[in-house]
Amino acid sequence: MALVDPNYLFPAEPGVRSLARDLYGTVRDLPIVSPHGHTDPLWYADNRLFPDPAQLLIVPDHYIFRMLFSQGHRLEDFGIPTLDGAPVETDGRTIWRRFAKSYYLFRGTPTRLWLDYTLQTLFELDEPLTEATADRHYDAIAERLASDSYRPRALYERFNIEVIATTDGALDDLSAHRAIRNSGWQGRVVPTYRPDAVVDPDFEGFAANLDRLGEITGADTGTWDGYLDAHRQRRAVFQALGATATDHGHPTAETANLSAAEAARLFDRVRLGTADAGERALFRAQMLTEMARMSADDGLVMQIHPGSMRNHSAAMFARFGRDKGFDIPTRTDYVRALQPLLDAVGTDPRASVILFTLDETSYARELAPLAGVYPALKLGPAWWFHDSPEGMRRFREATTETAGFYNTVGFNDDTRAFPSIPARHDVARRVDCAFLARLVTEHRLREAEVHELAHDLAYGLAKKAYRL
Repeated sequence: MALVDPNYLFPAEPGVRSLARDLYGTVRDLPIVSPHGHTDPLWYADNRLFPDPAQLLIVPDHYIFRMLFSQGHRLEDFGIPTLDGAPVETDGRTIWRRFAKSYYLFRGTPTRLWLDYTLQTLFELDEPLTEATADRHYDAIAERLASDSYRPRALYERFNIEVIATTDGALDDLSAHRAIRNSGWQGRVVPTYRPDAVVDPDFEGFAANLDRLGEITGADTGTWDGYLDAHRQRRAVFQALGATATDHGHPTAETANLSAAEAARLFDRVRLGTADAGERALFRAQMLTEMARMSADDGLVMQIHPGSMRNHSAAMFARFGRDKGFDIPTRTDYVRALQPLLDAVGTDPRASVILFTLDETSYARELAPLAGVYPALKLGPAWWFHDSPEGMRRFREATTETAGFYNTVGFNDDTRAFPSIPARHDVARRVDCAFLARLVTEHRLREAEVHELAHDLAYGLAKKAYRL
């Protein structure tokens, strides 16, 4: 019994389904361009066997354990490490059995689609995952993970990945990326510059982070000019290792365009730790504009993804740290918030800013009109909570009429769960082909042109937008 039907996500109406299926057939096997994600570069550098099914598929995936926690399960029971080193479950089979027993919780979610696709296509399983089949699944997956053909580099090649970008902090030594480059392996794994720890005054250890930034670069991060120079130096190091983009996870889209003197005075207060909440927010806003200016100068594509209230549960943040499923979407303003940044670089032909959102209400009202006129601005795909069939459809329906297709950037998988990459791209390709088929049957597009468009959405736009 197939876990995933060949026609999944295609329209029910036979004529539209047939066209969607034909379109999909032309893009299904295109290489994967993964320009924004969170897989560990050490996987590719060391190329070690993955330890067990639970460590590969469950422990790193916050989509999974946030749902389990919502139903009363403890994160410790699924191997999620605590900051204080308190004991957590380490037996992979036990974690897997607990997960299988609760797999029904994921009915109707994209996580269920991704996992069923992975179980079927990567591990060649055809039984649904249940409490009764848990051990058979575990044994079959574990047997395959013990094979060299399931090492990270082999999976990279099996997945037909052309290039994958990791997300790396400004203070990272990038040794894994150097090891990959020096190994002789032909896979293309590039870093992405993520400076949150040294641009957000509310980030834990911010003052010490600035000290470390100065040590790494030799710049005087006690002054505004030295601090900016330190960023330029780090960006250049990232570029030398193949980076084509930066990534900025700010709580809001607020930007500012202060004079150099005003910015220097603000930096002094932030550096001393005397800035109030409003001044710290203003500093974050100013740094988005500074990063945009640097992107215009050095060619790194800038990604901004605001609108998440991070670590909503203080207790869970204190126990488990960041990225544990407690980041929640918030309402976000873009029209006024981005105006200072767009005044600085919005019409600069050298600049490229890719904007993501967790606030779907802004698609048609704000984002599509902005991207539909400012040359520097492109729209990232439906993301995170909206990386789902319905979310992708809503994105296309709300943005295409104003921004078109070519002010968007294709798809990115934004995942920490390496095996889910092909599944996520497959979902996106199916949804886009279904949307294009509908436009043809409504006589809004010609069939001759949607084949080119399907190729662009699946492959070409991401390569172009991310300069890959």
